Order: sequence, then structure tokens, then C-alpha cells
Amino acid sequence: MPQSLADADSVVVIGLGRFGRSLALELMKSGIEVLGIDAREDVVQALDGHLTHVVRADSTKDEALRQLGVPEYDRAVVGIGSHLESSILTTSLLLRYGGIEVWAKAISDEHGQILDQLGVPHVVYPEHDMGKRVAHLVRGSVQDYVEFEDGFAMVKTTPPARYVGTPIAQTDIRSRHRVTVVARRPQGRSWSYASNDTCLEADDTIIVAGQVKDAEAFSRMR
Repeated sequence: MPQSLADADSVVVIGLGRFGRSLALELMKSGIEVLGIDAREDVVQALDGHLTHVVRADSTKDEALRQLGVPEYDRAVVGIGSHLESSILTTSLLLRYGGIEVWAKAISDEHGQILDQLGVPHVVYPEHDMGKRVAHLVRGSVQDYVEFEDGFAMVKTTPPARYVGTPIAQTDIRSRHRVTVVARRPQGRSWSYASNDTCLEADDTIIVAGQVKDAEAFSRMR
């Protein structure tokens, strides 16, 4: 029964549209057990056998969630986006149970503000965040991009020619460009942490950390 998952390393994912489905399947790949809940029979049938449990239920109803043992879980994701009322009612129930770490999807600033006012600890904006990420990739030589709070980012790129063949400690990368080389991957090899003695090569892939503008400016150097 789905209730038994609450004692395992498990997560409830409510709303199995594109975002919820992708997230649930990725959790399964990483060894996390998933109880998936959606109101649409065709969605539930499509994911049957791909998640630990997948159930058709109305997540806005307290009785339905209690029958599935949802209050016993410590992590839940609300992936409902297009139905604002369902998103708010479902999230409110989860918060009312207490003890559940809740992530909730927002599809607009207004939606996000309501979730914030409800007290959701983690409000995510998948479309907005992905749009920002792709914009950074399109703009320049960034191969991958992850932004954190306060404009801090980690950028995957290639080393500028002027810093090839010199130990990092002997360069002015940090003082001049205000970024830190965190890791490197030589062509055809695995990632490793960068140290002061690391010498970058032209065919390396590197990860640098710093403020967004600084990391992007460094990645555009040749």
C-alpha cells in the first residue's frame, strides 16, 4: 500500500504533468521511492509501472490524501500549475498536516506570491528558471549554467588561452576576474577538483564559480 512508503526514502509528487512526471521519474532513477498522485486516469495509466505507486485521486480533498497516508510523509512536491485553485488547496492541506517539507510549482509571479503567503518553504518556477538558464547558454560560450541565490553561479566552460599551461596559483584568475576554478575535466577523462597546482589545458572543460556577470565574462574570454 502507498502508506508504507512513508517509512522509506520516499517523496509524494502531486500533479504528474510535464514537470511532475519528469521530476518523479528522475527521483526514481536516483533510488528514491515515489508516490505519484494525479486526477487524470490517462496520466496514471501511462505511469503505472514506472513509479513505486501511482494513484488517481483528488488532491484537494483531505480524506483522499489521508487514505493514501500522505500526512505521514516528510517530503512532498506539488507539480500542479495550470489549475491555480487545485494548487493552492492541495498545498494548503500539505502545510496543515505539519512536518512535511513542501516544494510547490508556480507558473506566474502572482501564483508564487500566493504560495509564499501560504508559507511554502520552496516555491519553484520551472519555466522561468529554465528560460533564464537557456538564455545564458545561448548568449555565449557557457556550456552549462546553475544560478544560486544573490546572483552567484557555477558555469561550465573552457579555459581562456592565456591561462593554459600555468598553475592556477600563479595566475590572476581570482584577483582579476573574481571567479574560482572549482573543477576540471581533461578531454576523455573524468572530473577532478582543481587545486592551486592544477595546470589547465586547452581541451579541458572547467567549472568556475562567482557572481553571474563575472563568471559569464570569464567564459567569453578566448
